[in-house]
Amino acid sequence: MAQPLVKKDDDRDDEADYSPFLGIEKGAVLQEARVFNDPQLDARRCSQVITKLLYLLNQGETFTKTEATEVFFSVTKLFQSRDTGLRRMVYLMIKELSPSADEVIIVTSSLMKDMNSKTDMYRANAIRVLCRITDGTLLTQIERYLKQAIVDKNPVVASAALVSGIHLLQTNPEIVRRWSNEVQEAVQSRAALVQFHALALLHQIRQNDRLAVSKLVTSLTRGNVRSPLAQCLLIRYTSQVIRESGINPQTGDRPFYDFLEGCLRHKAEMVIFEAARAITELSGVTSRELTPAITVLQLFLSSSKPVLRFAAVRTLNKVAMTHPMAVTNCNIDMESLISDQNRSIATLAITTLLKTGNESSVDRLMKQITNFMSDIADEFKIVVVEAIRSLCLKFPLKYRALMNFLSNILREEGGFEYKKAIVDSIVILIRDIPDAKESGLLHLCEFIEDCEFTYLSTQILHFLGIEGPKTSDPSKYIRYIYNRVILENATVRASAVSTLAKFGAMVDSLKPRIFVLLRRCLFDSDDEVRDRATLYLNTIGGDGSVVETDKDVKDFLFGSLDIPLVNLETCLKNYEPSEEPFNIDSVPREVKSQPLAEKKAPGKKPTGLGAPPSGPTSAVDAYEKLLSSIPEYASFGKLFKSSPPVELTEAETEYAVNAVKHIFDRHVVFQYNCTNTIPEQLLENVIVIVDASDAEDFSELSTKPLRSLPYDSPGQTFVAFEKPDGVHAVGKFSNMLKFIVKEVDPTTGEAEEDGVEDEYQLEDLEVVAADYVLKVGVSNFRNAWESMGPECERVDEYGLGPRESLAEAVSAVINLLGLQPCEGTEVVPSNSRSHTCLLSGVFIGNVKVLVRLSFGIDGPKEVAMKLAVRSEDESVSEAIHEIVASG
Repeated sequence: MAQPLVKKDDDRDDEADYSPFLGIEKGAVLQEARVFNDPQLDARRCSQVITKLLYLLNQGETFTKTEATEVFFSVTKLFQSRDTGLRRMVYLMIKELSPSADEVIIVTSSLMKDMNSKTDMYRANAIRVLCRITDGTLLTQIERYLKQAIVDKNPVVASAALVSGIHLLQTNPEIVRRWSNEVQEAVQSRAALVQFHALALLHQIRQNDRLAVSKLVTSLTRGNVRSPLAQCLLIRYTSQVIRESGINPQTGDRPFYDFLEGCLRHKAEMVIFEAARAITELSGVTSRELTPAITVLQLFLSSSKPVLRFAAVRTLNKVAMTHPMAVTNCNIDMESLISDQNRSIATLAITTLLKTGNESSVDRLMKQITNFMSDIADEFKIVVVEAIRSLCLKFPLKYRALMNFLSNILREEGGFEYKKAIVDSIVILIRDIPDAKESGLLHLCEFIEDCEFTYLSTQILHFLGIEGPKTSDPSKYIRYIYNRVILENATVRASAVSTLAKFGAMVDSLKPRIFVLLRRCLFDSDDEVRDRATLYLNTIGGDGSVVETDKDVKDFLFGSLDIPLVNLETCLKNYEPSEEPFNIDSVPREVKSQPLAEKKAPGKKPTGLGAPPSGPTSAVDAYEKLLSSIPEYASFGKLFKSSPPVELTEAETEYAVNAVKHIFDRHVVFQYNCTNTIPEQLLENVIVIVDASDAEDFSELSTKPLRSLPYDSPGQTFVAFEKPDGVHAVGKFSNMLKFIVKEVDPTTGEAEEDGVEDEYQLEDLEVVAADYVLKVGVSNFRNAWESMGPECERVDEYGLGPRESLAEAVSAVINLLGLQPCEGTEVVPSNSRSHTCLLSGVFIGNVKVLVRLSFGIDGPKEVAMKLAVRSEDESVSEAIHEIVASG
């Protein structure tokens, strides 16, 4: 078998040698282009040279200005040839060269002559080229010819004019919009392509006018659109109108649905499919509306054309995500597609069956998939693995069959992404199905015995360290873990040492054996492995003295690092070695530092205290230093949080003002960063008069005025409020900037002695519930949730009312609470009917908060939410629920 394969490769190499473009160089081709100047033109030779030039241009080769000009002028001489094939190549060359405005004039007359030629091929191509290279001035001159071309009897000419109009609409929309009458006439054309292009252009002309689009759709759905391509476009435009208009609240009917259903009986397959897909993608589609579309797609599944089978099964796959029961009637047809020669079709059929199958069909499906997996590429295998994971979570009692299948394919050949998908699936099943834990962990242990991917080995060892000690017989995993210390690279060895330590901390009976193994690791060749072994021996008392309490040890080994690594790295870099040890409590816990005041006026950045801090110091540190330097605020205690700057003025106004909200336990300080953008003025005694009548829980304490505010030199004025301790008070504050204006002499730069009092209305500023929450992520939400315990847990359900989508509802709740999304759960998969979002943070008073949000669509666009909160303080859990209830 080896010989034919080698021969086949040799044949391919031989074929490559005969490529007409192999090894061509720009310089040589430009030399050949001189043939364009010959008195006796050789049409065939000229066409070959143009072909080479076009090849070079399409391969990314660039011509200098001089080279492009020379080629362009040489090509224009070819207009004297009457060879039709060469003329078409000339058109292509002119389009690709995109000549400059002064060069276009050279060919304009020739192209306009061709545009009025008796040869239709010349006319169509001349129109395309002229519209591609022309500017607005020339376009007005040829507009009359273009209008005539749109309604020309020859469909090639009419289509060329219409397609050119679609391109010109981007650059000269006002001219193209004047062609509406001609385009409307072209929509009634008998030629399929003309009708298709005319409808596309007419829709683009009217697309910003919803009423006009609706009228267009209404008139065409009642009329007779002959072209299947135009009918497909009409279906898409109709779907858009349906989305924008919604369901009739009185009758419950959906406008234009009858038209879509009627298209399912069209004679053209592309129209039938387009209508079926449009129906399945309707928002809030009901089972009754889906039925005719599913029936048509089921017929396509048994089509002899692969493209129809693929289109049908892909659409059914999407429907199965939201309406699995509607697709179950197609299961028998899809099972026959598992053996389809096209692997894409087979993969989609399997994943759809896994979504729609029932518990009794699982075993049969597994047998069919086993034979199929060896024939497909890794990218398809990953899709199948993810579908199996979903199926197992749907039918937990079938975990044995599904887990065995995953473990079997884990031992087979495959790339990193494929293996990672399998490992992730097994980990999720272990977490969500308690009965699967023991067998799942053993499968993972067997995998790392022969795993070539360091990343996966470390991930599995980490997971083993968390779940292994909780099993009925933790000792059986020690052998697999210690084998990694002996056989693997330094990264995996270090991870194995950490895992051994976790077993030692959690399982007292294993401690002596773990200590022996850790002491052996002290002689490892890698310093990271030795350091970890030393650290863990001291931490869990392996050196003979218990240096920590059991709780501290477990927090150290299993607790999540609730400090952003970027902040920790920055603080460690800034730490100067001294007798005082590094204090981890000094690391700011905000996820990302916010810049200080930054005004909107372009080119004028704030300086001084209003500017962003230089170097890696976090914004919170800079604000804290600034506020503690003001005697009135020094007694307020530790700053909990500073908000991002909130703009209180429009861009390009006389004065640029933004505000930063500084939150303390019992106080709130507003820092107003002001910038004077008028060079002829000096502002003095600048203050902000704050009206807190809409914020009843706040009482004003003091105002710190800004003595002087010269041009382009930012300054700050402060207003402090007191609020009840432990209450997340909210409210709206209206602001008025008051100051004394003094005119400045532009020649001397000195201000006049007398000034005039003036005031400037600013935007309102709100203190919201999210201001009392710090965004602090956790590395392992599940562990953090379990370690928090259910003592202070509060659970309730809420109706969020009608929403555009599930993603919009998730985003709104995250913004309301101001917490940090964990593990990427803020991203909602498309077409999802339910979603779980995990949030974490610190509430004012340094109370840790974890939130689990479960969303679901209840009825058409109605979103329901289950909110579960755990925190270190019962009142904080209730406060989070109050925020949602009042929000």
